Amino acid sequence: MRVAIDARHLGQGRGIARYLEQMLAALADRFPDDEWVAVVPRDREVAVPLGVELRRTRLPSKPIFASAALLGRPRLEKLAAGADLCWLPAPAPVACGRKTPYVLTIHDLSFELAPDDFTDYELRWHRAARPRRLAERAAEVVVDSEATQRQLLAADWPVDASRVTVVRAAPTGIVSGPAEADPSADDAGRFLLYVGALEPRKGIETLAAAMPLARQAGLRAPLVVVGEGRMSAALEGLPGVRLVGRQSDAELAALYAGALALVMPSTLEGFGLPPVEAATHAVPSVVSDLEVFDETLGAAKLSFAVNDPTALAKAMVLISGDARLRSKLGEEAREAVKTLTWAASARQLHAVFTAALERR
Repeated sequence: MRVAIDARHLGQGRGIARYLEQMLAALADRFPDDEWVAVVPRDREVAVPLGVELRRTRLPSKPIFASAALLGRPRLEKLAAGADLCWLPAPAPVACGRKTPYVLTIHDLSFELAPDDFTDYELRWHRAARPRRLAERAAEVVVDSEATQRQLLAADWPVDASRVTVVRAAPTGIVSGPAEADPSADDAGRFLLYVGALEPRKGIETLAAAMPLARQAGLRAPLVVVGEGRMSAALEGLPGVRLVGRQSDAELAALYAGALALVMPSTLEGFGLPPVEAATHAVPSVVSDLEVFDETLGAAKLSFAVNDPTALAKAMVLISGDARLRSKLGEEAREAVKTLTWAASARQLHAVFTAALERR
């Protein structure tokens, strides 16, 4: 099987990029007899995992994507010098030939469920991708969670439930290391941690409102914020908040290992990777009460109502001040996510690819 992959997201440092990097590496490792071809625009400096062929387009990204959206060419399988199957790891302006089946991965429905969270440019880009049409024509559709699967079907997308498969993401390999801190150890120098884009659907306004309340209630641990985005100004200058921008995998692993707890106040998530990654360190999470966190962590978390800064502040004070609660929830979280591996995800996705070819 030769698979052409729309790999434009590689090297972009966002969640989809991390997902694609890890999944590609696992696919190439588990299925070396298949051919994996990552197609990227010529103006992107990227590296691909061992066992993955890299093909660059002759044109830079904007002309390629515009042509795909407006003219239906160049086709992805042609850019890959032929393919049995195409994989679109996220909805995007792309062209695929009708004779080559493709699998589409949908990570969340944020563009439809929370359009006000996006800029005009982002919304235009999404409309150019025509995700519902992509889903309708896809041989198979993959989602990261049962919560997203339910949202997709409830929103009346033009897909039959039989063509939608849940393939969960997994923690990146580099964050599987140190054990949790001793509950009796001194917490001096430790911190709460936020990891993610600084965008509206991540609950940044709630986080910004909660921090002063938490400090008034006795929170002494600082909040380290990993990520970038247009809402960084909402957190800049707040007492106890340290913005550190984007971090390498190694730097992020060290931050996870040193954190008292992860804080994730999202209003919408398709999967939510940071709490899963924190759990591999037996670090507990304080999360908004979204279904997807029940799916990945079960009861091994501290939850609060979406968009409720007072409840978030109370949860941050509680988790930072109770070492035994952190130890209990951290251990339970690590147990909850131990079956989430990229090897298992790659096997499931490969089975979807096989089913897509059989539908042809």
